[in-house]
Amino acid sequence: MEPAASLLSSSSLFSTPIPRLKLAISPPTFLLGKMGEPAQLHCGCSNSTSASSIAAEKEVKLWGGRFQESVTDAVERFTESISFDKALYKHDIMGSRAHATMLANQGLMTDSDRDSILRGLDEIERLIENGEFVWRTDREDVHMNIEAALTDMIGEPAKKLHTARSRNDQVLTDFRLWCRDAIDQTVESIRNVQVALVALGLKNDGLIIPGYTHLQRAQPVLLQHYLLSYVEQLERDIGRLLDCRDRLNFCPLGACALAGTGLPIDRFMTSNALGFTAPMRNSIDAVSDRDFVMELLAANSITAVHLSRLGEDWVLWASEEFGFITPSDSVSTGSSIMPQKKNPDPMELVRGKSARVVGDLMTLLTLCKGLPFAYNRDLQEDKEPVFDSVKTVIGMLEVSAEFARNISFNRERILRALPAGHLDATTLADYLVKKGMPFRTSHDVVGKSVALCVSKNCQLQDLMLEDLKGISSAFEEDVYKFLGIENSVDKFSSYGSTGSACVAEQMDYWVKKLKCGKQSDPFLG
Repeated sequence: MEPAASLLSSSSLFSTPIPRLKLAISPPTFLLGKMGEPAQLHCGCSNSTSASSIAAEKEVKLWGGRFQESVTDAVERFTESISFDKALYKHDIMGSRAHATMLANQGLMTDSDRDSILRGLDEIERLIENGEFVWRTDREDVHMNIEAALTDMIGEPAKKLHTARSRNDQVLTDFRLWCRDAIDQTVESIRNVQVALVALGLKNDGLIIPGYTHLQRAQPVLLQHYLLSYVEQLERDIGRLLDCRDRLNFCPLGACALAGTGLPIDRFMTSNALGFTAPMRNSIDAVSDRDFVMELLAANSITAVHLSRLGEDWVLWASEEFGFITPSDSVSTGSSIMPQKKNPDPMELVRGKSARVVGDLMTLLTLCKGLPFAYNRDLQEDKEPVFDSVKTVIGMLEVSAEFARNISFNRERILRALPAGHLDATTLADYLVKKGMPFRTSHDVVGKSVALCVSKNCQLQDLMLEDLKGISSAFEEDVYKFLGIENSVDKFSSYGSTGSACVAEQMDYWVKKLKCGKQSDPFLG
């Protein structure tokens, strides 16, 4: 049995568009394809098979032994999931390879049958990736489509593949494998944004910007410090995803419908073959658990919220009112009626699409609320929100990195804007504390100093020493070393602060951690 890594690389999650399925139903509006691209929405039938002939050949379900009638067309349209769960085909084939190999090892099928199954699965995978596989809605889902096609292809040996396996544990195995790969891809995309932000900081070394609270000017901060605040948030996002990956990486295969099996299977063998940490201990939990899905969507939602805040900042900063940044034409759009417009639309959509990702989480939480014991068909509805969340978050990350690499900061505009707002007031209060004044007293003294500035229409550094001494005798000539934006920034010294030395240390840490710099990042030139 090949190790999991060789069977499916993480990049294959979005690598192959799934061909068009000619159905009598309207397909969903989204299915994962190549990263950043919508997949084909129907699956391709071979030239020799028409949709009408498939409908005429409506076959008995693989589970149809106790039924006397076929389901109605309305029921078939309503219950099918092949229109979206075919995105799991690689993982389904991967699980079936491991399962067949284990069954042969345990004497539950012959080596010859195993080899026939493995060859058939290889051929089915080839057909799917070449757009030649016939997906059928009367076969309901990705699992039944592949198994039935395998039976058509190799005959009796294929009927042994579902030994000691239910679709309940099968789909959870597929889904955990898919989510594991999705996490790996998302982490890689987050790293790309972190590198872009650090690179942007390196390009703007020493630039001071106004820091805001309540969207009011508060204190001066280094731009690098601001950018690294998002790098830190994204690092926590990676931590959440990796924690989720650790918890989801347990194998449900062999739990069957809910109670396990009396057949002599080796769940540890299949778990190891698929790269899981171990089999899930409880078969009931194995088929009913969707914690890993909710946790993944919660992690994605937090990432989306972080990106939405970055988007909001940059949309504001690109406005004429701020004018702090200028996006390049390559990441901007225009207006259909106003010729002068240049809009930062990518970051507006990053801000907007966060609502979609949060909505996917709410869908899953609501879906799972109050479900009765073990598996229920409701859980078929867990796939589309997950596919949508992952696709949307990766798209948001990609465009955020692209935007960061294609903006310039307007130093002159920022420097002209810095004096307003008395951003050095807190530094002045710290000066008085160093003189022995209680902070609450210094706060009051500086407040009166600001009021004097307002009345004189000037900045704190413009006040005469006599003016300051008129408010408090604690002021001395050395006060001017604490006034002004540059002096204020230089006085910050606490760990993690915006002081020049502190930020230089932070930048050095992230440059080394992310292995980025002028030589390794082409966007630094």
